[in-house]
Amino acid sequence: METILFIGGQAAGKSTFYQQRFRDTHLRINLDMLRTRHRETILLETCLQMKQPFVVDNTNPTRQDRQRYIPAAKSAGFQVIGYYFALRLEIALHRNAQREGQQRVPEKGVLATYRRLQRPARSEGFDRLYVVRPVGDEQFTVEEWRDAV
Repeated sequence: METILFIGGQAAGKSTFYQQRFRDTHLRINLDMLRTRHRETILLETCLQMKQPFVVDNTNPTRQDRQRYIPAAKSAGFQVIGYYFALRLEIALHRNAQREGQQRVPEKGVLATYRRLQRPARSEGFDRLYVVRPVGDEQFTVEEWRDAV
């Protein structure tokens, strides 16, 4: 049983990565779809009770944000795997500007997330950590986490 946490700013490719790698095996928990923390909590608790693998497809920029999920998953016997999306702010802003409608995040929102972004550490409770680097629009390289990313 796996809990996958995505960590990274908007427009880093997290949702596309989910579709490519986890859509057929893990349920997606995403605040953009659920709209409230209450709904997110209900879905999270249901996944844990049912032993359903899931991906938290949110920005999760701070250690505090990630602790919303890690202890509960560990207590339920899940492995916790983190994917840190390494994308320079300038590229994220460019990619976000190309989005349309509700997919586009206000620039100040993207900037605020990148200011808060803290690199993950195994000490947070991760069993494994990876760095994801977007290559082009819908391709990625994935490497095991090293202290110097």
